[in-house]
Amino acid sequence: MLKPLIGWLAVFAALSLPARADDQVTSFMLENGMEVVVIEDHRAPVVVQMVWYRAGSADETPGVSGVAHFLEHLLFKATDTLDSGEFSATVARNGGRDNAFTSFDYTAYFQRVAADRLELMMQMESDRMVNIRLTEADIATEREVIIEERNQRTENSPNALFREQKRAAQFLNHRYGVPVIGWRHEMVTLDLDAALAYYKQFYAPNNAVLVVAGDVDPDAVRALAEKYYGVLPANPDLKPRARPSEPRQLAERRMIFHDRRVAQPYVSRSYIAPERDSGAQEKAAALVMLSELLGGGTTSWLAEKLQFETQKAVYTGAFYDGSSLDDTTFNLLVVPSQEVSLQEAEDAMDAAVAQFLEEGVDAEQLDRIKMQMRASQIYARDSVERLANRYGEALTTGLSIEDVQAWPEVLQAVTEDDILTVAREVFVRNNAVTGWLMSEKVNEEAKEITQ
Repeated sequence: MLKPLIGWLAVFAALSLPARADDQVTSFMLENGMEVVVIEDHRAPVVVQMVWYRAGSADETPGVSGVAHFLEHLLFKATDTLDSGEFSATVARNGGRDNAFTSFDYTAYFQRVAADRLELMMQMESDRMVNIRLTEADIATEREVIIEERNQRTENSPNALFREQKRAAQFLNHRYGVPVIGWRHEMVTLDLDAALAYYKQFYAPNNAVLVVAGDVDPDAVRALAEKYYGVLPANPDLKPRARPSEPRQLAERRMIFHDRRVAQPYVSRSYIAPERDSGAQEKAAALVMLSELLGGGTTSWLAEKLQFETQKAVYTGAFYDGSSLDDTTFNLLVVPSQEVSLQEAEDAMDAAVAQFLEEGVDAEQLDRIKMQMRASQIYARDSVERLANRYGEALTTGLSIEDVQAWPEVLQAVTEDDILTVAREVFVRNNAVTGWLMSEKVNEEAKEITQ
């Protein structure tokens, strides 16, 4: 009985704290346009340095898909002062770890080290911002690496291929319809010129956010940032971010994906949905609550109706992530029980959603979700990496520090009416893509709906 008691005590402790727990954040701008955010956390003598570029795969030039992720790999090669691989070897030798990641909207590089190693990390990271040295051998080697990564993560996974095709059907013109890792036929043609063109266009201090979190002093961080990053030249030709806009969707889109490797078929639907907007995060907050109410675990609405009451599904889910520069998606997923067809599963999903909109939000369930979110947000502050990620992701997707700090309050302020209003706005079939993933062995129902 002790563990459940401790869990409830933790929840009650979270409830006693304010919804908004401001982090110790200092921000400033270097003369060359680089934004710097310092998050103090003096509980352990460690620091996380992250450099976020306001450039991801959605900022690529058509025809070179995957070049943003390709360049991320290449930045671990040689610079004017470091041999290929020396960057990570130096981090490891100093007891730290490093890595990088690419998304549609940003590319980020980070190191976690002892606090007294921060200057060395800044020295190396600022060096590769402007001094990368690539050879044709680097290009050939790393191109094979990313192609193999695509083989393992996408080509060998029916689920990944299905999601990739479905996203392409959702975004006809916007670059969100192109996979971050790239289309394979374009990846094989990536060359030195493409990598350097992206590097020269986007890798500059005036297109970057430096986030330093941990056992640091803001004045000391400022001095180091000015010493290493402040001397780098800004890119005077950097243009405002502009992507091809998505045309108005006029009809529901449907797709059926067959793959003999599929062991468990399922139905999935995505709707175009608004992202978190600076100073106007209320709709996104309501969508977060909607996703939890509909599909956030075994106590959610879809689970109750489809898994327990009718037993038509073995799994249900609803997913929304508003951390996006442009419009994102709200997703529903149903994995049918054995002997339940995908059409039956889809019909049951639609009926359950319609019933939810008709009956409204369970106030007690909403209060429980808010309580859990408040506790989760407070506990997340124990990780300097999560804090650094929270601010870096926000600042590269159009949000501000004030938006990040206001977000917990915005979530807590969501009402039942807010949730139903945004649900009715988003759940429009003309804004949806419905997909069926199935094995070739169970394709009779697919034939029926396509005839």
